[in-house]
Amino acid sequence: MKVCVLYSGGKDSNLALLKAYEEFEVVCLITLSPKSEESTLFHYPNTEIVKLQAESLGIPLIMKTCSDDEESSLKALYDVLTKAKETYDVNGVVTGAIRSTYQATRFQRICDDLELWCFNPLWLRDEISILNEALENGFEIVFVRVAGLEKTLLGKKLTANIIQKFTEMRNYLNPAGEGGEYETLVLDMPLFTKKLKIVDYGIIGTEYDATLIVKRAELVEK
Repeated sequence: MKVCVLYSGGKDSNLALLKAYEEFEVVCLITLSPKSEESTLFHYPNTEIVKLQAESLGIPLIMKTCSDDEESSLKALYDVLTKAKETYDVNGVVTGAIRSTYQATRFQRICDDLELWCFNPLWLRDEISILNEALENGFEIVFVRVAGLEKTLLGKKLTANIIQKFTEMRNYLNPAGEGGEYETLVLDMPLFTKKLKIVDYGIIGTEYDATLIVKRAELVEK
């Protein structure tokens, strides 16, 4: 089966990509780039960096900007999936959704309209097990946005110690960040031929609502 992967460059979409790669023919990546963090459907920070990630993966990328509102976002998703069908003859769509029924139901509706199978390999998985699996597979993950967590987390790599802290906080924090608590960028994972290196960046926002903006990045040998 030929599939495309909804790809933000973060941990969940990369883990979903890895799982899809083991079972299907991944023919392209799909990235929607919203205007701001106000988007409820798509990952916001540093979406331009996915171009370097796609280059490292050696997988074609279909990218489209969209507004933050739901109607515009879904229209953009419909358009890029239509292009994926026409260009790469895809039969299915892979997402990194874990527990967000808001996202999952809307993605499923678009897939149904286009007669595409929707595969969510992380769906209803324990969030801590997902974080541990990413580390066990050699993922190198950095935090690029926080909302409710301290901005000192930005630029830091996900480690076993941080996962333990998230475990202790899970009564009021979604450990995978699906509540918008944080977003990530993957610098390396098993399918990358080269790893991503952040050369220059800036941090904007407040103490508990901030974003790391990558100003320049490059691919380097692993």
